[in-house]
Amino acid sequence: MKTKNFTTTILVDQSPQEAFDAINDVRGWWSGEIEGRTDAVGAEWTYSYKKLHRTTQKITELVPGKKIVWHVTASQLNFVRDENEWDGTDIVFEIARKRDKTEVRFTHVGLVPSIECYDGCSGAWGFYVNESLRDFIASGKGHPNPRVSR
Repeated sequence: MKTKNFTTTILVDQSPQEAFDAINDVRGWWSGEIEGRTDAVGAEWTYSYKKLHRTTQKITELVPGKKIVWHVTASQLNFVRDENEWDGTDIVFEIARKRDKTEVRFTHVGLVPSIECYDGCSGAWGFYVNESLRDFIASGKGHPNPRVSR
């Protein structure tokens, strides 16, 4: 049996280019501190959230209106035993027109059920992609800091 990477898909009314532009405006939909340019091939940028999560991404592919790939060059996840679980993984956004909608397929290649952070990380990605990014593409207003519902 093949190990499955975490993936989720959203549909929006906006054009593929509008979705592409919103994804590249990472600060509008992902919480934490983001340093560096997030919209140019070869650019490296860091994401950090408190002392729990710090990663460095290198943008390895940008195809306007179609695809974005971030390669994680370094990670420090302070809530799991192997703090470097994300090292060498790829975060991929594939964008395509589906009838009158735009489909954004998100895959974190290497985020698989056998690693310790899978449950927490897939849950966080689920929120950021399915809610914050979707709303950011649709209305220009994301939810970079998750709502607490307890």
